[in-house]
Amino acid sequence: MIRIENLSKSFTLHNQGSAVIPVMEGASLTVEAGECIGLTGQSGAGKSTLMRMIYGNYLAAGGQIIVGGTDVTKAEPRQIIRLRRETLGYVSQFLRVVPRVPALDVVAEPLLQLGTPIEEARARAADLLRRLNIPERLWQLSPTTFSGGEQQRVNIARGFAHAYPALLLDEPTASLDAANREVVLSLIAEAKARGAAIVGIFHDEEARARVCTRLADVTGFTPKAAA
Repeated sequence: MIRIENLSKSFTLHNQGSAVIPVMEGASLTVEAGECIGLTGQSGAGKSTLMRMIYGNYLAAGGQIIVGGTDVTKAEPRQIIRLRRETLGYVSQFLRVVPRVPALDVVAEPLLQLGTPIEEARARAADLLRRLNIPERLWQLSPTTFSGGEQQRVNIARGFAHAYPALLLDEPTASLDAANREVVLSLIAEAKARGAAIVGIFHDEEARARVCTRLADVTGFTPKAAA
């Protein structure tokens, strides 16, 4: 479902004489349906960079990123939009939403974009918000007014609303209490069971051990000159 071959990335520092800094080369990784691959490596090794490249936020300098048959490195913007709508979900650490949109509709939005009837989409959203212990009295309020922990849980609910064939998870259990951490780990296990291919960053070692099929140390992808 996700195949990365000979991937490389560099950053150009335009405010420092256009210096080119290589940050990744020769990255190769395959994630099959039902697998959860945990990215490891010290801070700055390139875990988040690799995730952003898979999602299409960063352009690759070379190589391929195949997600569900689409090469992200060569895809046009409309193809990336379609990939994100239908195939590739991303649970980041931060919630970014349009102000004044109720939490219920924020979570339901991925389903509504796919043409799911509004009542069905909202029912799925309500189930996830309930599982993640967001009080029903908050569902019709904008999550921009929520606490950081509540926003994180809304973000998780949104990421799991649609049954994406591929998922990227950036610290999904960070800052969660024990009860909500268990809910998130259950959601990940359910996604694996239905065949989702998952790439995640987990600093929570116990959570990583429970949900990850195997680990990939991105330190091996760091150019020797930049190591």
